[in-house]
Amino acid sequence: MWPLNLSFGFGPLRRIARTLHRNLPPLNFITLHYIYFVGTCLISAVIFWGVSTPPRRVSFTDSLFLTISAMTLAGLNTINLSTLNTFQQFMLFALIMLGSAIFVSSFVVHVRKKAFEKKFKYIIEKQRQDRGRMKSSRGSLSLVRRLSMSFARSDNRTSVPGNVIKEPGNDQTLKEGSMGNPDEPTNQKQTQDENSDINFEKPRLEDGDSAREPSPNQMLSATKSEHESKRNSAEAPDGSLAIEVTRSADEEPRGRTRTIRYQSENGNSIHLNPDESAIDDGGPEHITFGPNTYFRTFSTDTGSPRHRHSRFLSMQGVGAHSNASVRVRSGSRPSLPDLTPTMVPSTVGDRARKYLPFPSSGYISRNSQFHHLSSAEREQLGGCEYRAIQFLAWVVPIYFFLWQFLGCLGLGAYVANERPNSSRENGLNPWWVGSFNAVSAFNNSGMSLLDANMTAYQTSVYMLITMSLLILAGNTCYPIFLRLIVWTLFKLMPDNEYWCESRKTLRFLLDHPRRCYTNLFPSQHTWWLLIAVICLNGVDWAAFEILNIGNKAITSLPAGFEVLDGLFQAFAVRSGGFYVVNISTVRISLQVLYVVMMYISVYPVVITIRNSNVYEERSLGIYADDPGYAANVPSSLPFLQKLRGKIAGRPFEQTKSYFVRQQLRAQLAHDAWWIVLAIFLIMVIEGSQFEANPAVFSVFNVIFEVVSGYGCVGISVGLPNEAYSFCGAWHTLSKLVLCAVMIRGRHRGLPVAIDKAVLLPTETLHMAEEEDAQIRLERTISRGRVV
Repeated sequence: MWPLNLSFGFGPLRRIARTLHRNLPPLNFITLHYIYFVGTCLISAVIFWGVSTPPRRVSFTDSLFLTISAMTLAGLNTINLSTLNTFQQFMLFALIMLGSAIFVSSFVVHVRKKAFEKKFKYIIEKQRQDRGRMKSSRGSLSLVRRLSMSFARSDNRTSVPGNVIKEPGNDQTLKEGSMGNPDEPTNQKQTQDENSDINFEKPRLEDGDSAREPSPNQMLSATKSEHESKRNSAEAPDGSLAIEVTRSADEEPRGRTRTIRYQSENGNSIHLNPDESAIDDGGPEHITFGPNTYFRTFSTDTGSPRHRHSRFLSMQGVGAHSNASVRVRSGSRPSLPDLTPTMVPSTVGDRARKYLPFPSSGYISRNSQFHHLSSAEREQLGGCEYRAIQFLAWVVPIYFFLWQFLGCLGLGAYVANERPNSSRENGLNPWWVGSFNAVSAFNNSGMSLLDANMTAYQTSVYMLITMSLLILAGNTCYPIFLRLIVWTLFKLMPDNEYWCESRKTLRFLLDHPRRCYTNLFPSQHTWWLLIAVICLNGVDWAAFEILNIGNKAITSLPAGFEVLDGLFQAFAVRSGGFYVVNISTVRISLQVLYVVMMYISVYPVVITIRNSNVYEERSLGIYADDPGYAANVPSSLPFLQKLRGKIAGRPFEQTKSYFVRQQLRAQLAHDAWWIVLAIFLIMVIEGSQFEANPAVFSVFNVIFEVVSGYGCVGISVGLPNEAYSFCGAWHTLSKLVLCAVMIRGRHRGLPVAIDKAVLLPTETLHMAEEEDAQIRLERTISRGRVV
C-alpha cells in the first residue's frame, strides 16, 4: 500500500510540474540571459549590502539598485559612489564588465565552439564504431540472418538432402539446412531479413479447419500483420491519424478479408475493404488509400490541437513570432525539387560555389542561407563555421581586454599626473578613478566615482577624446571596428599556400558573418550602421550647439571647449551615460531630444542584428501556416489586386524595408507599454512629493529618468542639492519599479531566440534551411502560375 499511496501523493505534484512546464518560458538563449542577470544581481546585492561600512549604511534597496544599475549598464545611482568603500566600488567595477554585451557574446562564442567540438568528436567516434562493426560482420553471417534466409528459400522445389517438414494438404516443403536459390529477388531477401526477429507461432483457425496448417510464409505474414496493426494503432495517441487493420481467416488462404478503419480527430470512423484479389499470401502487406482520402497533419513544434497552447511568456525576443521555431514541419528531411535551367537565379538564390571555399552545387539566398546542399557539403559548411568561430573565440576576448586595459593605463596615468585634485577631493586614488572611468566608458555604463561625473573634466581634451573613442568602441561602433579588424587581417595575410586556410576562414567570416556571430555584419549592413551612427550623433551635436545659443550655462565655457563638450555629450547621450554639463541647465527642447535619442539608442544595432538573421522569416512568423501569403509580388500588379491583398491581411512584399518596418513596429510595441506602465506606477507612488515640489518631481523628469533607465543610458536631470541621480529621492517601491525597468531594457537589444549565431549546431538547423528554400520555391512557382 505504501508505494500506491506514494504515487497517489505525487500525482498532483506531477500535474503542477506539467502545467508549469507548459506555461513557463522555454530554456533558450534569452531565458538563460535573464537567469544570468537576475541571479547575479541578487547574489551581488546581498554581498554588497553585507560589506557596507559601517554596517547597513547602504540599505538593501540601494544595494540592489546599484548592482542592477551596474550589471545592466544603466549607470543610475541612488547614492554618491565616492562614499562607498573600496570593495563595493570594485564590485561595481566587476559587475560592469560582467554585464557587458561584448563579454556575454564572447561567452556565447566559446559555448558554440565547444558544441562544435563535441559534435565533431561524436561524428568521429561514430565513424570508428561503424568501421569496427563492418569489420566484425565480414567474417560470417549471424544466426538470425541464416534462419531468415532459410525461411526465405523455403519454396525451393529442388531436391536437396536434409530434414523435410511436410505440411498436411500442401505440397510446399521446408528443407532445413537449405541454402536456397541464389537467383531469388533481392527485395524478398530484405523483407525476410527485416522480420528475422519475429517469433513464429501457429495461429488458431476458428472455422474448424484444423487439418490445414498455414505455411511458414503465411505464419510470417500473419505475425507481421499483427505487429503492424498494433504499431499503426499506437502511433497516433493524439487521434490525428489512427489506422487499425483486422483480418478474418476462412477455409482458403485467399478467402480472408481485411478491414481498415480510419479514426479521425473528431471520433468518426471510416471502414475500407480493399480489393481482396490484390492480397498476396506470404508477401508484405501494403495499405493504399484512394485519391479522395483526407489526411491531416500537424507541425512538430505545435502538436495536435488538443495539446496546442500558448506559453505565458514566449521568450522568443523582440520582434519574434510567439511560435517561432527552427523545427521542421515533418520528421523527415525536406525533399527539394530539382532546379531546372529555366528557373530564374534570383528566384532560388545565387550559386553557392561563388561564396564558399569549397566546390558546391547548392544555392545561397538572403542572409547567407544555404540550400540544396548535400550531406557532405553541409559537413564542409559546418567546418567553415567552426574555423570562423574558433577565430572569433580569441579575437573577441582580446578586443574586450585590450581596449579596457589600454584605456585604464591611459586615463589612469592622465588623471594621476594632470588632474589628481578632483579625485583627492572625493577621497579617491587618481589611478583608480581613471581606470574606473575607462571601464565604465567602454561598457557604456555612465557610472563615475566622482560626484561631479565628467563636469570636472570639461576642459580636458585628452580625457574627452579618449572616453569618446571608448564609448564608440564598446557599443555602437563595435561591429564596425570588429569587421575592420577582420578585413585588415585578411588584406595583410600573404596569399600563399601557408596562409591559404586562414585567408579562407577570414573570407568566409566577411561573407557570412551572421552565421557565426551576433555583432558582426555583412558589408552592406555595416555601412548602413556607420551612416546611422554618423547621422544620429551629428543631430545630437548640432542640436547641442544650436539649441543652447544664449544659454549662459553653456556659453560660459572657454572658447573652443563648447564644441568639444557638445561632441562628447552627443556620443554619451545615446549610450555612454556621462554628462559633461549639468543636464538640468540645458534647454528643455534639448532635453526632449535627449529623451528621444535615449529611447532609440539601441535601434541601429539591434535592427541590423535582426534584419541580418539567417532565420529572419521564421522569427517573423512568415513561414507559419499561411497559404495565402505572397512575397516579392511584381510591382506591375494592378492597384485593386494589391488593395485586395491588404484588405485580406496578406502582405504582398517581402523586401528588406518590409522586415525593417515589422521589427520597428514590434520594438515600439515592446517598449511603449513598459515605459507607460512604469511612469504611471511611479507617479502614483510619488504623488505626495509631486504635490510638495512639482518643479523637481515633474512628470517630464520622471519620464526622463525612466527612459534613461530603460535605454540603459544613465543620464539624469539630477537633484538641486545632491550629486546622485534623480531616482535617489524616490520611495523604495519606485526604485524597485525602476529596477525592473532596467532589467527589461537591458534585454531589448538581444537577438531573437532562433538567431543562427546563438543556436548550437544541430541537424535541425540544416533541415530548416532546406525547408525554407522549399517553401520559398513552391510559393514562387505557384505565384508565377497565378500571375
